[in-house]
Order: sequence, then structure tokens, then C-alpha cells
Amino acid sequence: MMTAVEKKQRYAEVTQEIAAVIDGEDNLVARMATVSNSLHHAFEYYFWTGFYLVDPTSPDELVIGPFQGSLGCLRIPVGKGVCGTAAATRQTQIVDDVHAFAGHIACDARAQSEIVVPVMGASGDLIAVLDVDSDQKAQFDDIDREGLERIIMACFS
Repeated sequence: MMTAVEKKQRYAEVTQEIAAVIDGEDNLVARMATVSNSLHHAFEYYFWTGFYLVDPTSPDELVIGPFQGSLGCLRIPVGKGVCGTAAATRQTQIVDDVHAFAGHIACDARAQSEIVVPVMGASGDLIAVLDVDSDQKAQFDDIDREGLERIIMACFS
């Protein structure tokens, strides 16, 4: 397990790596694919890493976007599960035990803990959520929240 100092350092490193790769890239899918891939391979406790986008034809649903890991749910209603709650509240959700989260949507039964970060566009509208699952309980903390929120702000605002 990483120490707090090591985790902060790794977030700083991966933030720089992502920034270098997406510099000058305007395509949203390309940016999301880079972020999900880079993050997924940067941390051992990341089991599933990806984006759910607000569906422009059905804004009350999130639809799967670029991801790394096992298959995910294809659609999640806004307000349902951890991803839908993050989308509805526009606030990062950290869940130590997904099985204790009321209304949890089990896309992969091996997931044990989760962090979901809302992704806001330049206009302030919700465009997606970044979802990261671990196959171990209580893997995410404020260092993860701060690191992921910083990356999301830098890449999508």
C-alpha cells in the first residue's frame, strides 16, 4: 500500500503525464481515453477506471464512455447508484463499501469501493463523471479526491 506522500507524488506525476499527452487535443473522447488509461495504469488499487457521459439525447441518463477494466454498465440513471448520485449532486462521492451504499448499481460484483468525480465543461454544465472502482474496500480518500479533481479540472474545464 502506498504512503500518503507516495500517493500524492504519483498523482503529481500522472497529472504531468496526462497534460503532456493531451496538450493541443480538443476531442473529448480522446482526452477521456487518455485520462482513463493513464490513471488505470498508475495505481495498483484501480480495478475499473472510466467515464460515463451525459447522454445528449437523454440527459437524465449517463452512457458509458472510454474506460479501462472489465465491462461496465451501459447506462446509469442520474440520481441512481454512486455515479448517478455524483451526477445529480455535482459532488465527488467516496464510498468505502459499495455494498453498503443504498441503491448501488453492481456493474461488476468484484467492485468493493468507489470514487466518482463529476466532470464539468467550460460552460459549467455536467458533461460526464469519472468513475474509479477498487476490488478492495476503503481504497479511496481525500488524496484521491484532490488528485482526481485536479486532473478533471485541468483536462475538461
